[in-house]
Amino acid sequence: MALVWTAFVTVMPAAAQQGYPKQQIKIVVPFEPGGTLDVAVRPLAAVLGAQLGQNVIVENRGGANGIIGTEYVARSAPGGYTLLAVTASFALNAGMYRNLRYDVIKDFAPISGLMQGAGFVVIVNADVPAKTLKELIALDKTQKLAYSSPGVGNTIHIASELFNQRAGTHFLHVPYKGSAPSLNAVIAGDAQLAIMPPGIVMPFIRSGKLRALAFTGSKRLPDLPDVPTMAEAGVPDFVFQGTWMGLFAPAGTPPEVTERLHAEVKKALQQPALSQTLVNVAAGYIPDGSSPQEFSTQVKDDVARYGEILRKFNIHAE
Repeated sequence: MALVWTAFVTVMPAAAQQGYPKQQIKIVVPFEPGGTLDVAVRPLAAVLGAQLGQNVIVENRGGANGIIGTEYVARSAPGGYTLLAVTASFALNAGMYRNLRYDVIKDFAPISGLMQGAGFVVIVNADVPAKTLKELIALDKTQKLAYSSPGVGNTIHIASELFNQRAGTHFLHVPYKGSAPSLNAVIAGDAQLAIMPPGIVMPFIRSGKLRALAFTGSKRLPDLPDVPTMAEAGVPDFVFQGTWMGLFAPAGTPPEVTERLHAEVKKALQQPALSQTLVNVAAGYIPDGSSPQEFSTQVKDDVARYGEILRKFNIHAE
């Protein structure tokens, strides 16, 4: 009987994996529609749905720098049917908010890194007279300039404050509720500049509504070959690539389910058509597909690294 029981236990994970999924899967994006994460997750969800043989829908639950939607997933049933797609702000929030009602490490099961960022673009409103980064820095001494961000304590906010420190500028921070309103503020001239992911600003750079002055990556962005890196533009030792998109399930999700989801994500990202779509809609990112173990290590490292930066700049919220 012991041998029979052992055999039964041995095949259970495989059987559970083969039986998943049995119903619709929901991927929660904890930000408003139209941001880089949102436009990247939607085509991925369509491909995952085709591979899994079930509908995979995207639901936006924006607010509080991603906290509202993230908490919703943390409290969801751990069956693999409610998932969370987030950016590196997920790791930042751990050090940013003192009263989070979830633990970013204990309450989630990493599935896979979806995209890894190459850097951000420093952009200004087309009416700002500065044509180079050095001119923008000089302009700060004669005019009061403001930069927009999608909220307090996200990667864009951190990158912008690092820029202030390294360049010796005093640009005023104006937070908005999401990437789209933050971008619209610069286009409308309510804020004069921002540091943003290439994907959402590229169309407006090409149309002339925004001007790109520098790129925060270690090398120039292929889509903006004429835009210098921060070092080339006059701010040495400034490289900021630390952003990503990733997929999580609630803690307690069976490992065989997270492994199945990772395998399907990796398979989807290897499809040339989807890979090219993601590169197009999320310029400045590259498809990832890292394993749950690899992604878990990255998240833990970022929680520690960003926590140190937040303490350094005394950035926090209740």
